[in-house]
Amino acid sequence: MEIEIVTITDKSIGKIKVTDASQISDIKKSISKVKSSLYPDRQSIRLEARGKTLKDTDKVKDLGLKNGSKLYVKDLGPQIGWSTVFMAEYVGPLIVYLIFYARPSLIYGATADQKMSQVAEVAAYCWSFHYAKRVLETLFVHRFSHNTMPITNLFKNCSYYWGFTAFVSYFVNHPLYTPPCTIQFYIGLGTFIFCELGNLSIHIALRNLRPPGTKVRRIPVPTTNPFTLLFNFVSCPNYTYEVGSWIGFTIITSTFSAVLFTFAGFYQMAVWALGKHRNYKKEFSDYPKYRKSIIPFVL
Repeated sequence: MEIEIVTITDKSIGKIKVTDASQISDIKKSISKVKSSLYPDRQSIRLEARGKTLKDTDKVKDLGLKNGSKLYVKDLGPQIGWSTVFMAEYVGPLIVYLIFYARPSLIYGATADQKMSQVAEVAAYCWSFHYAKRVLETLFVHRFSHNTMPITNLFKNCSYYWGFTAFVSYFVNHPLYTPPCTIQFYIGLGTFIFCELGNLSIHIALRNLRPPGTKVRRIPVPTTNPFTLLFNFVSCPNYTYEVGSWIGFTIITSTFSAVLFTFAGFYQMAVWALGKHRNYKKEFSDYPKYRKSIIPFVL
């Protein structure tokens, strides 16, 4: 049978042949043959112009499509791989921070001659560890639900991460920087290390939920790793631990720039966590009702 493909503004792209067994992924390939600029990753297929995006695994027979039916396609714009974006996001902060730390004379001039404090040195190690970990997780741990994202996200995300890195690093590595007391330093460092281990543990647990080469989604639950017990209380403990890491970094450095970075990060991760929490509840009827999104018992 034939179905018509139209844009969300109701402009016809053409007709394609399908069978009851055809999946949305097959339809995307057929559309790209009709209009080469609309490659599969650039398409959002819908039953209605403003309807919900259909999954690649949805089948024609399950969608109630008949000969002459319409499917709507939205152009998502130029796309770029998730892993490429993540690498740019995380390699950038490594380089930018270390420029301030390793070559202070380029930033501060002659005032950079005095010895840097131990706290500033440890802060550089912590920052570098976090983003080196994120790079390695992108390469060896994460399994992405989607292959791509809009290319505009590359510039937006890099501006955020690279810009905030320069802002934080400028004050922590400044020749006039005054470190906090020893007790505060060790409390912050302990918090940072604990939460970084927790964040890594959650990422590994989430990876193991999805078999290689699939897009299977399951309810995340605690494993034998004690760090994953936080799944009993929140849907996105990876964000909980990451916010905790930056709280620890803020305690270590005791700078206003780190406070702003932590607050901005928490706000964005809370938005993501709330969205994922809602999706979990919609997708799984037996999803634990007592879980919150990011802060146990609160949010």
